[in-house]
Amino acid sequence: MELNLKHVDYLQVGVTSQKTMKLLPTVGRKATQKVVVADNDGVVTCFGMKKGEAVPVFKSLPGQKISRLELGGALGTPQEKIFVSSGSEVRGYTKKGKQFLTFEANLTESINAMHVSGADLFLCASYIYNHYCDCKDQDYYLSGDKINDVLCLPVETVGRIVPILACQDRVLRVLQGSDLQYDVEVHGPPTVLELFNRDGGKGGEEVLYGTADGKLGLVKITKSGPITSWELDNEKKKGGVLCIDTFDIVGDGVKDILLGRDDGTVEVYGLDSSNEPTLRFENALSESVTSIQGGCVGKEMYDEVLTTTYTGWVSGLTTEPQQMVAGPGDEIKMSRETQGKVAALRAELEQMQVKVLQGREKYQQSSQSSTAVSAVSVFSINDKFTLCQDDASYSLTLEVQTAIDNLLLQSDVPIDLLDVDKNSAVVSFSECDSESNGNFLLATYRCQANTTRLELKVRSIEGQYGTLQAYVTPRLQPKTCQVRQYQIKPLSLHQRTQAIDQERPMNTLRLTGQFSFAEIHSWVVFCLPEVPEKTPPRDSITFYFQNTFLGTQLEAIYCKGEANFKSDNISTISILKDVLSKEATKRKIYLNISYEVNEDSVSHTLRMIHPKLEYQLILAKKVQLIDALKELQVHEGNADFLIPEYRSILDESAQLLEEYKKQPAHLERLYGMITDLFIDKFKFKGQNVKTQVSQLLAILNNYELDSLMEFFSEA
Repeated sequence: MELNLKHVDYLQVGVTSQKTMKLLPTVGRKATQKVVVADNDGVVTCFGMKKGEAVPVFKSLPGQKISRLELGGALGTPQEKIFVSSGSEVRGYTKKGKQFLTFEANLTESINAMHVSGADLFLCASYIYNHYCDCKDQDYYLSGDKINDVLCLPVETVGRIVPILACQDRVLRVLQGSDLQYDVEVHGPPTVLELFNRDGGKGGEEVLYGTADGKLGLVKITKSGPITSWELDNEKKKGGVLCIDTFDIVGDGVKDILLGRDDGTVEVYGLDSSNEPTLRFENALSESVTSIQGGCVGKEMYDEVLTTTYTGWVSGLTTEPQQMVAGPGDEIKMSRETQGKVAALRAELEQMQVKVLQGREKYQQSSQSSTAVSAVSVFSINDKFTLCQDDASYSLTLEVQTAIDNLLLQSDVPIDLLDVDKNSAVVSFSECDSESNGNFLLATYRCQANTTRLELKVRSIEGQYGTLQAYVTPRLQPKTCQVRQYQIKPLSLHQRTQAIDQERPMNTLRLTGQFSFAEIHSWVVFCLPEVPEKTPPRDSITFYFQNTFLGTQLEAIYCKGEANFKSDNISTISILKDVLSKEATKRKIYLNISYEVNEDSVSHTLRMIHPKLEYQLILAKKVQLIDALKELQVHEGNADFLIPEYRSILDESAQLLEEYKKQPAHLERLYGMITDLFIDKFKFKGQNVKTQVSQLLAILNNYELDSLMEFFSEA
């Protein structure tokens, strides 16, 4: 069944956080529902729709930023009490707006996730989980990594309290009291949890999860362990999942899955006969979707998908048909209701324009005074800097509550800027003198009007570390700018994984010395991404990593006074040795360093590089031939005389050029990795082979795997 939904805007509040909008329940299924939404200004707004207009029910006073909004109430009754978390405080409101609860959780950090179930309140700060019953402390758990969301299975169905934490280290942690019952490994950092069918499905044990890299999954949390029902891969490389709901928008009696992503995509998935999800509807908004709900808001009898975006727009995708009727002569005319709306909007717009002109005149007059002080505009930026596993690049997403005028990128380490299809901004590069001022990149993005979201991709070089800075200037007067900093780490292309292949030939690095557990942990945080900044609450820790570019692996095991690193790539060990030595020297800590080099690991790494290098060489060769083949085709009038291989190059020329353009300096990158591998192999033997690099490059120019491996062994 095809789904036709019409976009309609209802109201704009302040900037919103994830999961801060809900629909209040009604008695009749098809009656319109009230919307309650909370923003970063600390305001809770409740409104309903009447004759196409948003009618306020209540609005709270401004305060501290609200991070979560949940509905609650006694078990078995309509969940119509409103709970919001702000800082380390939880407040409760009735559906009429009367505040009935103020609860101070006494957490050292702000609450970033909350769940309410009857008299039970589940709160999470960055690493800490707390369970309260009737506002009295019950359970506590310290997580090994950052907690992104919390959920509890329905107590009335499963008969026990089962909290689930979505943690940044690609794990769902299922708790029993204050103890960990078991882990559920997922293929991406989970960002949001939701009960399937809003009640956990049959048995109340089914949980939907969304990940930062855009995957959606369903897992059954049983007493004995997890059962993964399905996981939907993000093949089209859409944004990360921020919000999920289940609601029967199609009207076939089966609840559909509603999804909101951080790139503005809204999706509706239906379940087929084998309970596998299939995409039924997709819509793209211009900013990230922070909350999503299914219900009836605009008009009785018409269901819709209600969304809240980052800048605070509350809008719906409604099943109500277009309010346009065909007039005589096939002219389209608006209904009286719509005409009234347009007239009211025009009048409101004129009033606002007059107010803006008056304000501008007042500002100009006051600015001429010697005592006048120009106020700096304050604006919010929602930014994300994440490593993409598919193409071993970093995605930098910047979202501003007002239109972006320009963005300046500056880096003190060599990085490549990659093409992004969604990016419509015009980029220009400035010349850099890395020796005198340390700049390796200066790039300016000039944005089109009304651009509030910008997505960029950069690729770093392992072993070279520093800072990438983004200077964001919005279209505001007076001109103001905010700077955001992102660390490029020494092993920046490594990603956390749950396990590694121990059968690979491994090189080992061992450090011993008078360092504390906190000190060695801070050094590992400095070197590698996706490591929790907080020192783990135990005596020793093990982390596994995989290089997203090459597929090589790393194992890090460390405790107070001792650290062991194992990798099948000798260059990874070399980088760690250099950086950790430098960090220890800064703190005047003496290190005993020992290492074991496995000769087989070098040929193993070269074999892993081989398919990538071969593919890039063939691609470069094909791209070089395109212009000459096109000239021949024009000269001869057709391409029939060419051999099939050359004809296929002509047919695929657009795709080949696009792929080559998307991967600038890819070949040079691979050459650089092989060169580093060559130098590092002999560095551990105490030999300097930099004079032989020219010979190595000559072999790479006429590349054959056997001759390259022979050169490595004979050098």
